[in-house]
Amino acid sequence: MSIETKLFFSGVFVFFPVGLIYGLWSRWEAVGTTGLFLTGGLAAMVGGYLWLTARRIDPRPEDDPQAHISEAAGDQGFFSPWSWWPLPLALSAFVIFFGVAVAWWVTYIGAAMAAVSLVGFAFEHYRGRFAH
Repeated sequence: MSIETKLFFSGVFVFFPVGLIYGLWSRWEAVGTTGLFLTGGLAAMVGGYLWLTARRIDPRPEDDPQAHISEAAGDQGFFSPWSWWPLPLALSAFVIFFGVAVAWWVTYIGAAMAAVSLVGFAFEHYRGRFAH
């Protein structure tokens, strides 16, 4: 069992009892009690996913306390080189949040910008210099 699984499952044993204590102490105040129970449920869902994933894959060097740093050497994944798409994606998120604070019609403009930026970010390796 990986350390991440233990970390999230320990959240279940923290948030459910704290939610119960908070509920009893606050005479079952709806928002806080529900939030604590939902946080415990979310920790259980993430812990369950990590546990199922850890069962399907081989043990990682991170899970072995006696492992050397060199055992984790090699490719860690694919990262997009020289990508400009996170910048318009962040700008569109700013416009969306700005629209929520100022005027709702600005939010729709930000949502349109976000859709275009997200499509461009997702498909940037299908055209241009880095096309497969």
